[in-house]
Amino acid sequence: MPTLTGKTAVVTGAGSGIGRATAHAFAARGANVLAVGRSGEKLAATAAGHPAIAPLATDLTDHGSPAAVVDAALESFGGIDTLVHCAGVLGRTPLGTVTAEDFDRFMAVNLRAPLLLTQAALLPLARAGGTVINISASLGRRGWPELSLYGATKAGLDFFTRAWAGELAGLGIRVVSVAPGPIETPILDNNGLDDHAVSAIHRLQELLPLSRAGTAQEVAWWVANFAESPASYTTGVILPVDGGYGAV
Repeated sequence: MPTLTGKTAVVTGAGSGIGRATAHAFAARGANVLAVGRSGEKLAATAAGHPAIAPLATDLTDHGSPAAVVDAALESFGGIDTLVHCAGVLGRTPLGTVTAEDFDRFMAVNLRAPLLLTQAALLPLARAGGTVINISASLGRRGWPELSLYGATKAGLDFFTRAWAGELAGLGIRVVSVAPGPIETPILDNNGLDDHAVSAIHRLQELLPLSRAGTAQEVAWWVANFAESPASYTTGVILPVDGGYGAV
């Protein structure tokens, strides 16, 4: 039975991977979904066969993008019940090679964009008694050579979760993080990781208690659950969905 009928979710990074699976998970539960990403072609593929999903192509680092996303959700669906931050960049940044431009790019996409979009959406989220769901990473809880900028931004996103949970509770807004471990998604192929780094990630998968990579759908299931009314007493938590990565 659809359990989110009449609700609206805004999902960033919805053109592929966890973002696409999350958009589909919300639509399957009856929600309207504003699927946000940079590629109109990829978003069209996400929306294909899902009439409840409306695509919006925009670069979240652009100055006017947060307001444009909120306006599109309000115009299309009349509100925002859940805001899911899936958009992110991953890439190797070995110390000694990092540039100011590298730093600015990671911060702009992985931290500044979620912060400014959440801020722009506060009023409709408060009206709905809504939920903000940050997609961080189990990697941000531990160290990983040559991924310092990515890990630092994901750890920062988890700090946002804890800080916002207390700050926004008075508005009736809950904030949680879902922290995936190794997941089979296109991000491993599309973000500058060389064969050595990808191979290391695959070796890590073999060492996990569950001995495999996760799927985007397994992460999306938890994201959608956090938006359900039975989760209404949950805020400020960071849920690892990582095959036991935190246990090894």
